[in-house]
Amino acid sequence: MKDFVYLASQSPRRRQLLEQLGVRYELLLPAPHEDAEALEAVHDGELPRDYVERVTHAKLAAARQRMAARGLTPAPILCSDTTVALGRRILGKPADAREAADMLHALSNRTHRVLTAVAVSDHDRVHFAVSDSHVHFAPLPAEVIDAYVASGEPFGKAGAYAIQSRIAGWIARIEGSHSGIMGLPLYETAQLLKQARVHF
Repeated sequence: MKDFVYLASQSPRRRQLLEQLGVRYELLLPAPHEDAEALEAVHDGELPRDYVERVTHAKLAAARQRMAARGLTPAPILCSDTTVALGRRILGKPADAREAADMLHALSNRTHRVLTAVAVSDHDRVHFAVSDSHVHFAPLPAEVIDAYVASGEPFGKAGAYAIQSRIAGWIARIEGSHSGIMGLPLYETAQLLKQARVHF
């Protein structure tokens, strides 16, 4: 049994969710010279599920190289990626306020998918799962969108929103995993950690 994992994620939400499970972790973050954002570039014609799976596997491969290059004690590595999909359209992290507002207008009064892939490496094995949830926004008034964008909350978030933020007051319903929508589906993650023989 292993008593900790390396978490290769800069997301504070994923740290909080792992702590909720009682999992001990150490951060395994990219070095300044690594272009971690480049891994998240969307390929032409790529479907949302294919995208989130590819990016998660790429993050895991980079993290495994990082662990070896730094001479760290071997331990399981956990990686995850979340994307928001409106039909076949992938909504990534908005580049600026205008793009954030455009995304929120597109999500208003519609149902979209939130896909979160999780990978846990265990030596040469990779345990993998995808959480697929549906989120329905009520109609979002323009002034609500403008205030939310002005708050800065949409930046760094796929789809320009976080379900644990004030915008949750406009989410009429969800189907699936609330923690998966936040960025780390706890049920699936717990199963993968058990497969990797991580104690928690």
